[in-house]
Amino acid sequence: MQIVHYPHPVLSFKSVEVQQIDGTLRKVVRRMFDLMYEANGIGLAANQVGLPFRFFLVNLAARPDSPDEELVFINPIIKKKKGSELGEEGCLSLPGLYGDVDRSEEVTIEAFDLSGQGFAMELSELPARVVQHETDHLDGIMFTDRMREQGESEDVDIELLKFKMNFKNAQNENLFANDDELLKNVQDMAKSGKIPADFLEIPVHKLTPPQLNDE
Repeated sequence: MQIVHYPHPVLSFKSVEVQQIDGTLRKVVRRMFDLMYEANGIGLAANQVGLPFRFFLVNLAARPDSPDEELVFINPIIKKKKGSELGEEGCLSLPGLYGDVDRSEEVTIEAFDLSGQGFAMELSELPARVVQHETDHLDGIMFTDRMREQGESEDVDIELLKFKMNFKNAQNENLFANDDELLKNVQDMAKSGKIPADFLEIPVHKLTPPQLNDE
């Protein structure tokens, strides 16, 4: 399992709800936390590792030695939003790329945990921004899409072309299937409603991020 980079088709796929919490899901969540820490991230959505299911995880401490800060949100729904705040965001599927995004300053989110228990949280500032960013992922929306809606994506769009070229080169080297095959695999998983039993055994072909402008 690995963190997939833009423009992998799964990143623009609207995820389906989790129907069952089982041992495979728990193993995947554990590996996702490990991948997130390796990448120095604070949040990671399921489709960022190639899974079209509605769950994401967060640890604002970004450290494996802070397990009490680990949160898993299964089938999350943002129920309330309040205020507006501009802030910088990045994404583990767009390593090295950052931009300012306008988000609600306060949110109320409802979800289920790994025990199947429902919960609700009222969040503000960074925690609110993170859950909005990750919930967007589950709807196939990236922070760059939000920037585009705000009319602030011109410079970022130039950098996105480098990610597209990088991914296409990897496909040409047969490290990844073509877009149609990748999308069909995602659709088949979504239709089955469950994570494949052998998902954690899929060979890893990590991409080196493209060289981005520092300006």
